[in-house]
Amino acid sequence: MNSDKKQNPHLHPTVENLSQAIFTVNRHAKTAPNPKFLYKLKHDALQKLIKEGKASKVGLHYSGNPKNSQQQSDVLVKCGNYSFHLPPSKEDFSKLPHLGKLDSFVRNPKASLSLTTAKKLLMTYTGLKEHNSKPHQKKQHYEKPVFKKLGESYF
Repeated sequence: MNSDKKQNPHLHPTVENLSQAIFTVNRHAKTAPNPKFLYKLKHDALQKLIKEGKASKVGLHYSGNPKNSQQQSDVLVKCGNYSFHLPPSKEDFSKLPHLGKLDSFVRNPKASLSLTTAKKLLMTYTGLKEHNSKPHQKKQHYEKPVFKKLGESYF
């Protein structure tokens, strides 16, 4: 594992590297075939950073994509030069100020991490393991349809 860290400087768990990794994972999760693991990785990494005092909850924003067309809020979390949204807990509503609508002009800086590197860093940091879902990806063998003459049996 030490050789990985020497070869790839991005694998050091600094606040800046972790926030870039979370940004990369979050960006890819939006279009991933199975985004659950990537969102879990983002959530767990941010929660750990908050616990360690390396990230902070700033306030609540109205969600840009509320479920069932009902108004919904997300927690704005600041980590390094990046900001992210997490689902709120009940105590967040009583402890955090509501910031109103999300400012669409505020953007995170570009991140230069690959998804593979970002996932490795966050998995090492959080201790989460990705379960390979190879059996689900197995393609079914295509069988040509069999056509019988009218009146012939299929058995």
